[in-house]
Amino acid sequence: MAEEEATQPTQAAQPQMRIMGQFIRDMSFENIMAQKGAPTDVQPDVQVQVNLDAKKRSADNQYESAIKLQVTSKAKGGDATLFLLEIDYVGIFHVENVPEDQMHPFLLIECPRMIFPFLRRVVSDVTRDGGFPPLNLENIDFVALYRNEIARRQAENTQKADA
Repeated sequence: MAEEEATQPTQAAQPQMRIMGQFIRDMSFENIMAQKGAPTDVQPDVQVQVNLDAKKRSADNQYESAIKLQVTSKAKGGDATLFLLEIDYVGIFHVENVPEDQMHPFLLIECPRMIFPFLRRVVSDVTRDGGFPPLNLENIDFVALYRNEIARRQAENTQKADA
């Protein structure tokens, strides 16, 4: 029996992640429509830009992962801006057993995926409290976002090397 146990491959420790906390680092909401006294019966055209950031914290196995959104709502068929929302939403994570070469994608894909529902609620509340229908953000494909950023950086490096 002891021989059988010795021949079985040992399993690597499973990656573990725990959200230690989350917070709004910075937020700005401008109700431009109300400031200018613009008509309120316009159809909105909403544009959302997403940026991600991550960094190691001083404590062992702790990392920050941030989702930065810039939401611009303009009147359809015109260029009148209805509102601007900028938010930097951060999660603090305790991460263990993730190989070093997989940590970067883990922090920019899995961690944002965990805090996104909370950010979505904040955006909905802020836009509703700002006098607009609640903005319910669609799910973000963090894998595609990560891949696009890697491809953009590689193309940028190739251009620099060719110059």
